[in-house]
Amino acid sequence: MKVLVLNCGSSSIKYQLINAEDESVLAKGLVERIGIEGSVLTHRPNCDEKVRIEAPIPDHGVGIKLVLNALVDPKHGVIESMNEITAVGHRVAQGGSLFPKSVKIDEKAKEGIKSLFGIAPLHNPPAYLGIEAVEKALPGVPMVAVFDTSFHQTMPPKAYMYSLPYELYEKYSIRRYGFHGTSHKYVAGRAATYLGKPIEDLKIITCHLGNGASITAIDGGKSVDTSMGFTPLAGISMGTRCGDIDPAIVAFLIEHEGLNIKDMDNLLNKKSGLLGISGISNDFRDVEEAADNGNERAKLALEMFVYHVKKFIGSYVSIMNGLDVLVFTAGLGENSPEARLEICKDMDWLGIKIDPEKNKVRGKEADVSHQDSKVKVMVIPTNEELVIARETLEILSK
Repeated sequence: MKVLVLNCGSSSIKYQLINAEDESVLAKGLVERIGIEGSVLTHRPNCDEKVRIEAPIPDHGVGIKLVLNALVDPKHGVIESMNEITAVGHRVAQGGSLFPKSVKIDEKAKEGIKSLFGIAPLHNPPAYLGIEAVEKALPGVPMVAVFDTSFHQTMPPKAYMYSLPYELYEKYSIRRYGFHGTSHKYVAGRAATYLGKPIEDLKIITCHLGNGASITAIDGGKSVDTSMGFTPLAGISMGTRCGDIDPAIVAFLIEHEGLNIKDMDNLLNKKSGLLGISGISNDFRDVEEAADNGNERAKLALEMFVYHVKKFIGSYVSIMNGLDVLVFTAGLGENSPEARLEICKDMDWLGIKIDPEKNKVRGKEADVSHQDSKVKVMVIPTNEELVIARETLEILSK
């Protein structure tokens, strides 16, 4: 059984073809610049060298066809026929309150995903386009939607409600949803397996730190709080997103800078965070290099990021009344020993102590705790695609 996992963005398609029998990755790749000049498919079969295919890709339908053609190509394909694709799993960012779990895609599910465009205008429409494209390219092949928000549906109302008039929640479903759910779920499960303990007995904080970043408190295997909110804009400072700010700042800037709503949204989502403070880049590697060379704004951007992460860790220890495992994952979390060291510095009082030597690891699963640490500190590479493949098969088996 082979599952095609798709993650469709506004101008991109990430994909993996996974062999469900041994969970190996047969091929993976990325379609970029859909609808833009210079569109390209980068295809990597069986972890071999990348194959670059340049072609006009005006829409997601053409992009999906290119992916499928690459998978069956005589030279760099990994399957003989598209008939070998058993199912397709789609990453969908926002499931709202409609989808507390993954769901088999039918007309009702499609309408539900479409109805959430209003609260996820940047994320759900591309996923919907991907679903429709697969329907045309692979008619009859079952599909499953796996939502970023589903894992966080276990949060209690006191954690997910905002202090706005309650009728706005009833009318628009305005609440904290949280994102990166597949990532948080995967690394928490891996941590429990690594330690040989039932996840039901563990209090875990997972730090998904990348260009987009979120922190989640997981008690007994269930998400009880998370840093992102109604949208992925909330929480800690990120690559280009501001994270939590005083809401009055929005009205102030609209009035004093003459911004419209679209301008304001662009400023908060694409011009803030690490990029906005440093003035250099949204890439942590670039900012770390500039900070090492004495750039004060770059130093400040990194200090703010670390400070925000530490604040969330401390608050989540308090709501769970303890902590057993602290996990770092995603691009920065997996590959920056410096960021992990700074985040864990001066947290001995919480029982968190990192070993500087063991911490010298990048992109590998490892226990980086100091021998005196009461809390296990771990690095676990995330694998959202595998979670989506597993969820797809589980839903279809029912």
